[in-house]
Amino acid sequence: MKVVSVNISEKKGTIKVPVEKIELRENHGIVGDAHAGNWHRQVSLLAIESLRKMQKKLPRLKPGDFAENIMTEGIILHTLPIGTKLRIGSCELEVTQIGKQCHKGCEIRNITGECIMPTEGIFAIVKKIGTIYPGDEIKVVEND
Repeated sequence: MKVVSVNISEKKGTIKVPVEKIELRENHGIVGDAHAGNWHRQVSLLAIESLRKMQKKLPRLKPGDFAENIMTEGIILHTLPIGTKLRIGSCELEVTQIGKQCHKGCEIRNITGECIMPTEGIFAIVKKIGTIYPGDEIKVVEND
């Protein structure tokens, strides 16, 4: 299980662009990302396996197009229970929400024709700060 891509955007509701690393801050989320703030959806994650399903319909889709901050590989994200902790590099995230409702006029849905974030994307808060890079290993942390 690993990180494939890390992505940020300056404005909510838009696709994100891949960057070489993301910096996570507690009670904030990702430094420089539009979704940062002291709330329950600080970081969004989507599996590359979900992206590949959508690429069958729209081959030009790429990491960041569904506004996910972290694209993963080898983990079925939407099956993780809320409260699951993920260790990525030196960081730790806690899953707070599975899926989300798309808002009207969503740029992502307009571009892609449909959005998989409502069913296969997950959201998390930062529990331990640090930096995440593509290639970092992801571990599911067993609850105490």
